[in-house]
Amino acid sequence: MKKTISIGVVGCGYWGPNLVRNLDYLNCNLKAMCDANEARLAHLKSLYSNVECVTDFKHMLNGVGLDAVMIATPVKHHYSMAKASLLAGKHTFIEKPMASSSCECEELIAIAKRKGLVLMVGHTFLYSAPVRKIVELVKSGDIGEIRYINARRLNLGLFQNDINVAWDLAPHDISIILHVLKAYPMIVNCQGNAHVTPGIEDVSNISLAFPNNRFATIQNSWMEPRKIREMTIVGSRRMIAYDDVQTAEKIRVYDVRVEHPPHYDTFAEFHYSYHSGDCYIPHLDLQEPLKLECQHFLDCINNGTMPLSDGHDGMMLVRILEAASASLKRHGAPINFPQSRNGHEPPATRCRVNKGSACCSGDFQSSTEKPTG
Repeated sequence: MKKTISIGVVGCGYWGPNLVRNLDYLNCNLKAMCDANEARLAHLKSLYSNVECVTDFKHMLNGVGLDAVMIATPVKHHYSMAKASLLAGKHTFIEKPMASSSCECEELIAIAKRKGLVLMVGHTFLYSAPVRKIVELVKSGDIGEIRYINARRLNLGLFQNDINVAWDLAPHDISIILHVLKAYPMIVNCQGNAHVTPGIEDVSNISLAFPNNRFATIQNSWMEPRKIREMTIVGSRRMIAYDDVQTAEKIRVYDVRVEHPPHYDTFAEFHYSYHSGDCYIPHLDLQEPLKLECQHFLDCINNGTMPLSDGHDGMMLVRILEAASASLKRHGAPINFPQSRNGHEPPATRCRVNKGSACCSGDFQSSTEKPTG
């Protein structure tokens, strides 16, 4: 019989209330909300009158009787709060990015492992219907071999004062790209500029070079007049266009490709072969990704299994952001990214199930395919 998990949320500003809303809907015991801003807590108390409101995080950890904690505070607080939560014996969920450095991530992973606790990172888009469909199409071979991926995540604001636009927006697309390609990059490049706040880039462009002659580009900005959430995945047979701003028909698959002749005798005989077929729109069972992500966290606690977006995935994403920051400081110079560290394999390729436990139920079981790169 599944246990009802008692859970608390710390950070009730921009994103935390979304976690609270979904947890209140799910079959768990939403027991506490924590924030330093008493006005925010008073507002949430008017919506969720049965949930205890606290301003002292230590009291929330030790005096409320929680099994798990979800952290939705600014990035600079992720490490200290997650460490305190884990040391207090709480299963811990951290919003992206996991921490301010990969060293902090490694320490959190070690504590969770030592204490036998679930450590999960909020890579929300991995739980969305469009991304799950993209992974399905790629795995089936429908689009052929992936050649490159291009992502654009642009909007006007919200300007941050502790992290740049790459750390704020790129984690979404990096997590999707790693999940789709099932590999880590070999080289990371990043260029950007700070136009509003000195020293904090508000526009950036990241390039990731992957094994097998594949690459991905990610453009981020807080200075665009329109909200854009687009990704194009170009395969050798077909191409996928993903527009998350659309309320429906978020994915279109284009039967389009370009081929070159296998041989020719003169330049006059050389002609590229352009194939242009139909476009189709796959059906998507659209559910709120955050609700599925919260449910997955609860399931992993109950089943003793590792999350689809576990601590290791969070750490590797932070390492890519660190490489991007290093490249920024060197005006876009390439940063070599090791393909293996401590025996780790690319995301969504290794078996994520704890030894001796049953595989996590639902649609978020990871693949056990042999990793590439």
